[in-house]
Amino acid sequence: MLHFDSDYMRGAHPEVLRRLVGTNLEQTVGYGCDGYTAQAEKLILEACGLENTGKVVFLVGGTQTNATVIDSFLERRQGVICAETGHINVHEAGAVEFTGHKVLTLPSHEGRICPRELESYLQEFYKDETWEHMVAPGMVYISFPTEVGTLYTLSQLEEISAVCRKYELTLYLDGARLGYGLASDGCDVTLRDIARICDVFYIGGTKCGTLFGEAVVVRDASGWKHSLSAVKQHGALLAKGRLQGVQFEALFTDGLYLKISRNAIDKAMRLKAGFVAAGYELYKDSPTNQQFFVLPNGKIDELMKVATFELWGPRGEERTPVRFVTDWATTDAEIDELLGYL
Repeated sequence: MLHFDSDYMRGAHPEVLRRLVGTNLEQTVGYGCDGYTAQAEKLILEACGLENTGKVVFLVGGTQTNATVIDSFLERRQGVICAETGHINVHEAGAVEFTGHKVLTLPSHEGRICPRELESYLQEFYKDETWEHMVAPGMVYISFPTEVGTLYTLSQLEEISAVCRKYELTLYLDGARLGYGLASDGCDVTLRDIARICDVFYIGGTKCGTLFGEAVVVRDASGWKHSLSAVKQHGALLAKGRLQGVQFEALFTDGLYLKISRNAIDKAMRLKAGFVAAGYELYKDSPTNQQFFVLPNGKIDELMKVATFELWGPRGEERTPVRFVTDWATTDAEIDELLGYL
């Protein structure tokens, strides 16, 4: 059986495993206060250009990270703005609302929010003399890549950032698949651009080569002074914190993170070309590792006998959108076998 459901289905990159095994019998201080975690933070901040100002906080998974970061950066009276397709609005079971913060949605444009619509929303909000009685926007959440595999351009990120600065909102970027976005041919953004533009973002490891783990990068360390306490309050503080440090130290040595992310893009482009050549329609034209097609239900049933993938929404009467996802370890042989079934 072939598996294209998501990019977290495999274990970890061999180099990550090698380092975990190599340090397995060591005894280190817990909760991320060890030397491996300190070195991982150093490497990440150097890659981001934030050696003198930033900090890195390690958490285990994406939903946990989003809920912890959003709750920590917002005041109790505030909510977070995102696209209506945003992960925190659709596929996190109300985790953000569970912390007491409302998710405030804007229209989704291929997964992205529009800077002009964001500013219009904020203008209208503060025109209302009763706004103090409402949930005040305190943060803007964006995903890179988006939930439908699209990317923000550098100019779009700059525009969103300018609006956030004007209205004193925190700009937070969900980077669960950040490596696959940065490695895409359609990307004109660098990691340093993201670190400069966003107040806080995270570098996803779970979907990009680690067994688990997300590295939250804060541009100004003073912006999250008591991060350890906040992480602990959310039940997210890993006692064996070294395990995250070791993994991210491996990913950020010799550019491994982007190297392995590029594999997913190469395989996704082969996958896309094969489906298109076979006459199937694109549902979304994604430049990243998530690929979306519209398939006849009969072909879907046929393919499900040999491969796993996701229906993108309810099954249609005759045709249904589907999603196939490649990852850091997808092979040419897997792509060839799948395309052979077309």
